[in-house]
Amino acid sequence: MAGEADARVTVSAILVNWRQPELTSRAVASLERQTGLAERGLDLAVVIVDNGSGDGSLALLRERHPQHLVIDGGRNDGFGAGVNTGIRARPADVYVLLNNDAEAEPGFVAALVDELRAAGGTGNDRRGAVTARILLAGTDPLLVNSTGNEMTRSGNGRDRDWLVPAADEHRPAGEVMGFSGGAAALDARALDDVGLFDESLFMYYEDTDLSWRLRRAGWSIRYSPDAVVHHAHAASSGTGSDVFRFSNERNRMLVALRHAPAPVALTAVARTAAGTLRALLAVARTPSPEHRADARRRLRSFGSALRLTPANLALRVRIDRAARVPRRAVAAFLVAE
Repeated sequence: MAGEADARVTVSAILVNWRQPELTSRAVASLERQTGLAERGLDLAVVIVDNGSGDGSLALLRERHPQHLVIDGGRNDGFGAGVNTGIRARPADVYVLLNNDAEAEPGFVAALVDELRAAGGTGNDRRGAVTARILLAGTDPLLVNSTGNEMTRSGNGRDRDWLVPAADEHRPAGEVMGFSGGAAALDARALDDVGLFDESLFMYYEDTDLSWRLRRAGWSIRYSPDAVVHHAHAASSGTGSDVFRFSNERNRMLVALRHAPAPVALTAVARTAAGTLRALLAVARTPSPEHRADARRRLRSFGSALRLTPANLALRVRIDRAARVPRRAVAAFLVAE
């Protein structure tokens, strides 16, 4: 980003669609209603990446949004791959991420960029990412979805302030361990430094992985309470779906092995193994279709994680060699289960 007050700042807002064009169009419309851009010198472009929906979504989105860049991702390689495609297609100073099942309030983009640029990106406060205040759409009373990502001392990644009543959540702008990929801003210089999302994770934990990499490289991650979105949680994938559970179980273990202190990583492995064992014992006691399906999925996720463990341990070594910040400094953000 340019450092002069009157310089233009290019912003690419990226949305990833997979077979949900109606949701995506509502998210795009919310970005078209953004305020406070001109006075801040922000040039906002919207990029929509269709992850190989194959259901007519691509043509429909191109017809509805001819003023925006709509990209054919070719196939569904996951959320991170879709975002990476959008970043490469429309380079900018700042990348804003918005889930396609979320709608942003009018000051969302301006608030994210204000917080990202506040320290000028120099000195000891190089701001690499800012995470938004994500509220759960349709809840009464209104509940919080996320004020950033955090990791527990057992390696579990989760949304900070999950299901806290919005009326009771008054956190000021400040440091968080990680950003939520559902609504955040990323500084292009930080991504040039540490790389884009890891596409091998496919979906879930890719934002936690990138947050660790940013922090180990000396970039800070902040929370902006003024950047607000309303999110229909997991409307695209479903929290009870097989792919959701498989990805969470596998990636929790892999990201802990890559980044967390050894006791945390070992606990994550033990938890995944214990969950698999419990599922197998449940089948032995009650061989119902539900128990069999759960055991098969857990065996697949644990087996996949085990196969990928050597590569992730090697990645851990490479991250350590390149790191500017010790692991213990990032681990100070870990919270109790």
